[in-house]
Amino acid sequence: MAVPNSVAGPIALCVNGTRHTVADATPDTPLLYVLRNDLALNGPKYGCGLGQCGACTVLVDGQPTRSCVVPVSVAREREVTTLEGLGGVDDLHPIQRAFIDEQAAQCGYCLNGMIMSTKALLDRNPMPDDAAIHDALRFNLCRCGTHYEIVKAVHRAAQYLRHDPVR
Repeated sequence: MAVPNSVAGPIALCVNGTRHTVADATPDTPLLYVLRNDLALNGPKYGCGLGQCGACTVLVDGQPTRSCVVPVSVAREREVTTLEGLGGVDDLHPIQRAFIDEQAAQCGYCLNGMIMSTKALLDRNPMPDDAAIHDALRFNLCRCGTHYEIVKAVHRAAQYLRHDPVR
């Protein structure tokens, strides 16, 4: 007999390389809520709640995924990577460093989605041109208008990664 999506119970997840068990989430709880509320990972942001702005983007098996509209049950048996999984203050990922170096933020609310989408892009295309960058970031909204700096940051990140390919 199938369990209804409204029944809470333990859900096992692998986030940023670490196994977690979330005790009381329902399978249809948005992944974003579990990441922020249960695992205290605040890189992904709640923006629109409709999967349209990109602020909540995480990588699920390397693919950019809108965590505000994806149920946590989709993440079972899959690798979820958040902004925190890339690097931290003391050990920035080259993409994070590039965004800082290019000052590719004004308010910074879109950066989680921009950085995670950039990670997915550079994993599949280590030397993207402007068209590939625009295509990869087309679903991430920036209200402050730092798109030019963001594109420069993606190019710089690609350059950094060519010199630090371990990441």
